[in-house]
Amino acid sequence: MSISSRSQGPLLLHSSDLHIGDEEATRLCGGNPTLMLERVLATARGKRADALLLAGDIFENNRVPAALADLVGDLLAAAGCPVVVLPGNHDPLIAASVWRRRAISGPANVHVIGLRRARRIPLAALELEVWGNPHRDYDDMVPLHRPPRARAAYQVAMAHGHFDTVPNRRLRPRPAWLIGSAEIAATGADYVALGHWNQSIRVGEGPVAAHYSGSPELTGRANLVRLGAGRRPHVRAVDLEVP
Repeated sequence: MSISSRSQGPLLLHSSDLHIGDEEATRLCGGNPTLMLERVLATARGKRADALLLAGDIFENNRVPAALADLVGDLLAAAGCPVVVLPGNHDPLIAASVWRRRAISGPANVHVIGLRRARRIPLAALELEVWGNPHRDYDDMVPLHRPPRARAAYQVAMAHGHFDTVPNRRLRPRPAWLIGSAEIAATGADYVALGHWNQSIRVGEGPVAAHYSGSPELTGRANLVRLGAGRRPHVRAVDLEVP
């Protein structure tokens, strides 16, 4: 675990799996495709989060209309804090990825892991670095492959995939994008922000805190994470606020 001279670390809000552009998700949101994102952003502001982590599948696919992508870009730009995004299996960082659109990746506060090949996102003002392996195509991959050594007082890993305590990657058929307990422990991170599951739950067996945030339109919540100097983070699911 990383160590800082500060008594407490940054406060983070962690969400994932908004699936913006999905017809069913939009129906559940009363026809507003960005309602859940607006509530996640309102919660980040209301809780005075230092940064927002979006752990994959923020968009349903890479074919969302340009007007919707532009609206999402405007919302993220006005977040009031750094936003770190990990592309997931629904919105991977392919050549035509929605995350490559200037309207979304252009704002100075929006950081897309993997864009311009950057696996690490340094947030120097928070003494924090965030790293992850983005989905770059629709094929299988190892979400927590090759964890880097921390370069900051606090380190958070982000991963989008399916947790299995001891993954058997030789099994066919099996879930793709597997994440195992040993891989979580090997990160040595202060927190592992996970996406892909619709439920909010802690996973893994070991000292590293790894949590799924769950899909906000189903749980109505996001994870509020206070990193701590030399100790485990404090993680709690909080109700999403109304803008």
